[in-house]
Order: sequence, then structure tokens, then C-alpha cells
Amino acid sequence: EYVSLERLTPDPRNPRRHSKKQIRQIAESLRTFGPVVPVLVDGASQVIAGHGRVLAAKLLGLDTLPVVYLHH
Repeated sequence: EYVSLERLTPDPRNPRRHSKKQIRQIAESLRTFGPVVPVLVDGASQVIAGHGRVLAAKLLGLDTLPVVYLHH
């Protein structure tokens, strides 16, 4: 389902950090192809995988992204 970016919260324990250059590259991919891969989130809408996509979507001014909820 598509979820508002405002509802998605990053995981503070996420070990991966994206550089500004990487975020711009992901944003360019989103602009070109659209959101192809959904963001993985837990039941509380905390991001498990896809932190870079969320940051890139915010950079582009998008309102929503597709997500898959993992409830385990």
C-alpha cells in the first residue's frame, strides 16, 4: 500500500548511512523510474529497509511511497 512519508519513521539503529550524493542518485532513479521497490516497515511504520528511498522521496517532494508491512 502507499503510505504518507510523514507516517514513516527511520530506525535510529540503522547502521547504513547514505551520503548526499547517494541520496541524489536514488532521487534521480525515483524521478526516472518511479518507486519500483517498496520500503519495508514494521507494524509501527518504522523503516526496516529503504531509508535512502525515503530520504530521496522527501528530496523530490513526494507525499507517499509504497510499503510492505512486516509483522514478525
